[in-house]
Amino acid sequence: MTRSTAPTNRPLEGLRIIEISSFVASPLCGLTLCQLGADVIRIDPIGGAADIDRWPLTADGESIYWAGLNRGKRSLALDLRSGEGQDIVRRLVAAPAAGGGILVTNSAGRQWMNHETLSALRPDVITLELLGRRDGRPAVDYTVNAALGFPQVTGPVDNTGPVNHVLPAWDVAAGLHAALAVAAAVHKRTVTGEGSRIVLPLEDVALSTASALGYLTEVQVNGTGRHGTGNDVYGTYGTDFLTADDERFMIVALTPRHFRDLVTVTGTEKPVAALEAALGTDFTRESDRFEHRDVLTALFARWFRSHPADEVGRALAASSVLHERYRTFAQVVESGSLETNPLFARLAQPRIGDHLAAAMPASFDGDHLHSGPAARMGSDGPDVLRDVLSLDDDEVAALTAAGVLAR
Repeated sequence: MTRSTAPTNRPLEGLRIIEISSFVASPLCGLTLCQLGADVIRIDPIGGAADIDRWPLTADGESIYWAGLNRGKRSLALDLRSGEGQDIVRRLVAAPAAGGGILVTNSAGRQWMNHETLSALRPDVITLELLGRRDGRPAVDYTVNAALGFPQVTGPVDNTGPVNHVLPAWDVAAGLHAALAVAAAVHKRTVTGEGSRIVLPLEDVALSTASALGYLTEVQVNGTGRHGTGNDVYGTYGTDFLTADDERFMIVALTPRHFRDLVTVTGTEKPVAALEAALGTDFTRESDRFEHRDVLTALFARWFRSHPADEVGRALAASSVLHERYRTFAQVVESGSLETNPLFARLAQPRIGDHLAAAMPASFDGDHLHSGPAARMGSDGPDVLRDVLSLDDDEVAALTAAGVLAR
């Protein structure tokens, strides 16, 4: 299936973002703004930043990761150690277009492109610096996560050591926070004419999230921290079950109706009622379902273990119970569900190959905002310098010959 990736009244059309970044959070910020319609120009050092060859790779060694996070952006490669290359960056950020004057970077601490330097050239400049730690020291998702506490409650309940989760959750959250912060700063500039210096530490993104979800608050209020619950959902009833053919389902019963339907599906009305009476508890309450989850799971597990996955799936689908069968990434792709989901469109990505790529998850007036392929690193350099800085062909050629501009 092929769907159009042409722009359709994107809300951030007219904005120009200069992005100097690597890894996840900063490129994801740029990708999000690009999908929303901004002209995002990613600037890399000649030869590529640290993420140019990041896994996963194609058989030819091309980074699938890099292409995915840089879709739709224009690409410029400069000698960022040279005075000329640094001057081009400053000129691109400070160019007088109404929607320009915005820099997103995780390469903080460089005086030649810090907020003070850029605001001297353009007073309404917006800069967003993604840091590791709030004091400027480096940190990545996995080290931030280790220092926060989540690995201590992740994994099997009988595990004696920390378990890292594989999703770089704080990088993802930071990238989305960064995009929101840029959009907010643009609104502020539209209203007041003032620029903004935004500093977003990865460490603080993680702490803010843990605070909002109560992980840190319960220690301060109750004097105790969260304990691990394995695959059981904390504070309600939810866990995984194995079927007769060794497939596995995740089940969540958030509401009394969900729980009643789970009892009905598993044919455990009488034993559950007897258990409720014997314990003097009320399973319409989430807290009671959570407190007695082990004995409830033992009752339900017999039904799951005596039915094959297809039968389990049909029975659950006819109920209100929240459920999904566990799948691998390969099974998701092989299911064909991407083909029928308007979130995905066929993308012809040079060096990577044709594949279905996701748009921004939010739809606007019924349309998903798809982006084009990632450019070859540095391939847009001459056009960017002509378009934004009005350089002529001779000036572009001289920069190329001097090794300042790659093409």
